[in-house]
Amino acid sequence: MERAAVTSTFLRAPPFPGPPLRIAGATTFGGPVPEDTLQLLASARVGGAFWLPPAPLAQPGGMVVRCAPHEHDPVIAAAPPGIAPVIYPRRDVHCDAGPDPWSALAPAAGLVAHGDDEWVAIAALLGLPVSLLSDGHYGRVGDTTQALRESLAGELGRTTCRDPFTGEDTKLPALITILADWRRQIEANRAIAAACGMAWWKQDEIRRFLWLPERTIPILHNPRKAIATARKAGGKLAVWPSRLSPAMAELADQQQVGLVRIEDGFIRSAGLGSDLVPPASVVVDFSGIHFDPSGPSDLERILGQAEFSPALLARAARLRETIVAGGISKYAASQGEEPPEPVAGRRVVLVAAQVEDDMSVLAGGGGIRSNLEVLRRARACEPDAEIWYRPHPDIEAGHREGAVDDRRVLEHADRIVRQGSMASVLCAVDAVHVLTSLTGFEALLRGKAVTCHGTPFYAGWGLTTDLGKIPARRGRKLTLDELVAGVLILYPRYLDPVTRLPCPVEVLVARLARRQAPNRLQAVSRLRRWQGRFMARWR
Repeated sequence: MERAAVTSTFLRAPPFPGPPLRIAGATTFGGPVPEDTLQLLASARVGGAFWLPPAPLAQPGGMVVRCAPHEHDPVIAAAPPGIAPVIYPRRDVHCDAGPDPWSALAPAAGLVAHGDDEWVAIAALLGLPVSLLSDGHYGRVGDTTQALRESLAGELGRTTCRDPFTGEDTKLPALITILADWRRQIEANRAIAAACGMAWWKQDEIRRFLWLPERTIPILHNPRKAIATARKAGGKLAVWPSRLSPAMAELADQQQVGLVRIEDGFIRSAGLGSDLVPPASVVVDFSGIHFDPSGPSDLERILGQAEFSPALLARAARLRETIVAGGISKYAASQGEEPPEPVAGRRVVLVAAQVEDDMSVLAGGGGIRSNLEVLRRARACEPDAEIWYRPHPDIEAGHREGAVDDRRVLEHADRIVRQGSMASVLCAVDAVHVLTSLTGFEALLRGKAVTCHGTPFYAGWGLTTDLGKIPARRGRKLTLDELVAGVLILYPRYLDPVTRLPCPVEVLVARLARRQAPNRLQAVSRLRRWQGRFMARWR
């Protein structure tokens, strides 16, 4: 989607890479927005230049002064006795430089400013007393805080809001939700000083996931240099877990540099990572990583502690239904030939193979690494079932280890199912056995029984049969939609493959369902697939 020219308005988008993004258009004759929408705006802390770095901590209770330098002295002299003024010099009307106004005003006792300063609108949303030095767009001299709120409510009610991903008109609460998501992501990124271990073909996406308006987070190749850079800046180092060696982890610990782990998301892309298709989704975990049950992770904290509101659960239910109806799995939507027909009257069990040196296998497999061993264990659990064995696509493509000779597979399985998408295969079976594969989670979305021989992230929450060791931290029983809300909505980050903007999961799912997820490295991916076919034949 082509972006329109930017409009000067209280509702603005951060200056993401690319042309300026327009999210608010011409005014209409609509009535004022209701009070609960103003409260939503205030709780989300969006409007104005909300993406700017936070203001330095000031003494709570100070009066914030926003005026030109030559006006400071008389304004300060007129300040009420006993209230120390906090000066933020005014440079322009729209304040796209300096601190985040929300962080500057939140601890304040009030604001002194001109009426054309958008800090006035933010102070009114926060319920602060405002003293205006002159009339302007946001208020007139003598206006009360309530009058300023009513004026802003009228302006917002007359503003046409645009969905940044489609360009179509949208409702203000929906736009506020998008802006709030952008704010949370930007705030989280400020803790990261450098990145390391990111493959060249995914670095552009990583830069967008870690974007900051005030600086670029460097992606370095040398671990020592990366750790030194993060230490000097006083921030954390983002790493790709498979590139994190024990020596690097030990050095980071010695240098007191915290690590942030970045990994592919659960709805990743329209194509395999092993084919060098960049990710449209990642997880950015500040406390661990979801596939390693030996320690806590951000996902585990979300699933164990989050309060799932009725609105969030309704959203999760709609998302789950959309994914199932659209045949969406980790690598896009289903297409191509269908899986075989099951034998009538017989329980059909799918065993999903994995890359045997995958990080989730090594961390969560409980010592089991062999696909053949998982298949043998599944047959022992399901002696009368018709067992389907599904080879892993990265192994079939010739890029990764873990292939099992077909003759050995058929000693335990009834069929080797290579045809059909994973989504279509899951719809055809009754149950799934996995070690730690994401296939188990995708099976839960479709109401299938799941047996875990290892400890994947979705085990231990009361929805699976667990044969692996479950951490005591996972004592909470979840509904399926609570699991979906945590795993697909609250934990990952998503990038719209069309606009290249951070987006909600629903946007990416819609792009995948409509085949609107172009691969910017199509030529390189084609060469990689040819290489994989050669390696598979050579093996």
